[in-house]
Parts: sequence; C-alpha cells; structure tokens
Amino acid sequence: MSAVSICKTVSRVVKFRLPAQYSSVSLNAQNRRSFHLYSPEPFHPIPDKSPTWMSAEEAVRVVRSDMRVYVHGAAATPITLVEALSEHGLSSSLSNVEVMHIHTEGPGTYAKPEYEGIFRSNSLFIGANCREAVNSGRGDFTPIFLSEIPLLFRRKLIELDVAMISVSSPDKHGFCTLGPSVDCTRAAVQNARYIVGLVNPHMPRTFGDGMIHMSHFDAMVKGDYPLPELKAATPTDIENEIGRVIADNLVEDGATLQTGIGSIPHAVLNALWSHRDLGIHSEMISDGIIDLIEHGSLTNAQKVIHTGKIVGGFAMGTRKLYEFMDDNPFIVMCDIAFVNDVSLISQNPRVTAINSCIEVDLTGQVVSDSIGTRMYSGVGGQVDFMRGAALSNDGLGKPILALPSTTKRGESKIVPFIKEGAGVVTTRAHVHYIVTEYGIAFLFGKNVRQRAHALIEIAHPDHREHLEEAAFKRLKCMPSP
Repeated sequence: MSAVSICKTVSRVVKFRLPAQYSSVSLNAQNRRSFHLYSPEPFHPIPDKSPTWMSAEEAVRVVRSDMRVYVHGAAATPITLVEALSEHGLSSSLSNVEVMHIHTEGPGTYAKPEYEGIFRSNSLFIGANCREAVNSGRGDFTPIFLSEIPLLFRRKLIELDVAMISVSSPDKHGFCTLGPSVDCTRAAVQNARYIVGLVNPHMPRTFGDGMIHMSHFDAMVKGDYPLPELKAATPTDIENEIGRVIADNLVEDGATLQTGIGSIPHAVLNALWSHRDLGIHSEMISDGIIDLIEHGSLTNAQKVIHTGKIVGGFAMGTRKLYEFMDDNPFIVMCDIAFVNDVSLISQNPRVTAINSCIEVDLTGQVVSDSIGTRMYSGVGGQVDFMRGAALSNDGLGKPILALPSTTKRGESKIVPFIKEGAGVVTTRAHVHYIVTEYGIAFLFGKNVRQRAHALIEIAHPDHREHLEEAAFKRLKCMPSP
C-alpha cells in the first residue's frame, strides 16, 4: 500500500480534530494533521500538503488563551515570532498562555512584568532573559535532565498546542533543518498540534536529526536577521590556569570531549592544541572546536559513536561557528535524547566531560543551577555526561567539574555547607574530579574525611584554615588523606 493510500485510510478511520480555535487559521487542518496518527516523523514529505506562507503577525494568531506554546531556543530562537506573539498577547487580551523552552536568546518580551497574567514562562533551563521572572515568581522553572526533556513530549506528559521554531531555507527537495539547535526541539516538532516555522537564510543547514520537510509546517514565515551570538569572554589568568591543569593532567590523546558553557571550558579547549586525535560528543559545541580542527587536534578518528564526526545537540557561538557548521558533514546535530544518552556516551573512548559549577561542599555535593535560593540556570546535561564518563566502557572516562577557588568578592567556592536553598545538581556519589587553579581533588571512592582533606588542599590558601576548622566541627574529626 502506498503512503498516500495509508494516509487516506487513516484519515477515514480516525478523525483527528484540532481545537476549534485552530479552524479559522487553517481550514484544512483536520485532514492534514490526521497524517500524524500514521507517523509523527518530520523527515518524510507529506503528500498533498504544503504550509501557508504568512506574516509573523498572522502566524501567531493561532495562539489563544490557556494554550501551551513551545519556543525554539539558543541560537535558533525565533525572535521575530516571539515579538509578534508578545504583541498578540497584549492586543488580543490573552490570558494564561504557557511559553515553554530551554534557554532562549533575545529580550524574552513575554517574560517582562507587563505581560504577567498574559504569558507565563516555563524554563526547562533558565536563560538570562527569564531569570528575573523566575526569581520574582512570574515565571516557572522545571528541574529536569536535558536528556529527558524529549520524554515529556513523547510520553504526552506535556502536550504542546503550538511549536514556534526557526529553520534553514528549504532545499530543492523541500527540506529545512533545525540549524544549530536540534536539542529537544525535534521532539517538540514531532508532538505539537500546530507548527510555525520561521525561515531564516542565516540559519546554517546542518546534518543529523534536524531535517524537517516543509510539508510538516502549518505556517511558514520569512525572516532575515543574523543569529544571536555568544562571544566567549577572554578567560582570566585563573581560568587559563584551570584550563592548563585539566589539559595537562586529565585529557589524553584520543579522548572524546564534552564541554559545557562558560569561560573555563573555553580555556580548556584553548589549551588542547598540542593534543591529537581528540573527538567531540557534546550537548553543546562552541567556537573553540574550530581552532582545534585547524590545529589538527580534533579528528574524531577514535570515536565509536559517529566515528569521524563531531556530535552535538545545540551550538552557541559567533557567526564564525555558524558559517563553519553550514552544510558541513563533519558535524552532525542530533536529538538530545541521543546525544545525552549515558549508554551511548559511555561507548566512546576516554570520555572526558568538563563542566563548571557554582560551589562545592566539603563532602562533594555540587551546586550548579542556583546561588542560594536564587535560580540561575538549570540541571542541563551535566549529570548525563558525568555518568557517561564515569561508566565509560574502557574504564578511562573522567568526569570533571571545575571552578575558581573564590568568587569575585573573594569568598571561597569550596564551602563547609552549601547555601540555604541551593540545589544539588551533581550528588556527592556522582562526583569524581574537582579542579581549581590550585590543583585536582579526586573524590571517587574517598570517605567524607578524605574528601574534605582533598578539597581543602585545592581551596584558596586564605580559606584553608577556616575550612579545616569547619570540617572538624562538622565531621567531629580532622580531615586527613
């Protein structure tokens, strides 16, 4: 039976009806979307279906009160659609619209105080534009491993009314891509009832899981603006020293790297130019990979998963990175449920996961998402890669957490107790390596007394005596190796 015949048969047997509010926007939506009962896979062309091209203002009219809207994140944030949605919410007197996303770029207008009651942001990972809303009670934060966000959509635990995403321009066969951010957006596209695509010629066309045929869109909007950029700050002397300590002592030739966001992972990449046959399997990729490639350090030759290729879930960097990614088969952008799957991560050789954190207590509890009660970021994929490295099939994985020994105000980041209200992202049972500019503390298999000693050894010298006294008070014995 042909695909067309199957589609028609399914349409006759089971009528899928969108909520009535969709009918004014898409008159044929009932018949078109019934195909998704047969297959939610966004790769194949849907026979006899094409999107309606319209303005951003027209496209967002599909959103009504009490709906849940998914917004594409990171460099692929569809800023034009987000701004139109915000204006639509005001002008149409909408209420109780939930906007769900990982971190997004742009102003995040819907999260501003004047939109309270119209929109409520739900961050699966908090970005700078929603941080104030979350900490003021106008927005929500959902703690979740990055690898498990797709399960929310695929298991219908969270149902999406509308997905607003950015895509690269269609090719001659009608295929677009999710560009630099496949992450959890592929799962959102598979499960949303109505899909709006912002076609931006600045979006790189990427290989991997992000292909989506334009027939899966209900509405398409033309956009033409440069992607948001994340220019890495110049690492401080302390961050460069941490990068050197990690590169010289913990990263081996042939290692498969995962690096998180921030100056310390950037400093590590800058210190790896003399290494050979490195590979990348990382939820995030940044500009730092380009220099490694140009120095011949990054080949992916020894990787098991996608041998010879960089694997990423999303990319955030400068225009240089986005242009490098465009139509480049050396990079595959994949569903985050694949990228961050511990059982897959662990198959690569010498998995070395390098992430940052905010503070560590003397028993090894790691805070990465909050500063006391103030929510700062999210759980993300830190634990996914900590476990993937720890469970490496070859037994050579290294889960690494790095942080400067002190804050900018001179306070110790290695503390007797974590701040009240702070969230533990990586537990003391998961932690292996903690690195500061003063060295490396290896905690795996160490008892609490030994952990306290190792952490005090890499704390800032000005705080070691106090930490030792605090450790004695807490443990009722002296920390010792």
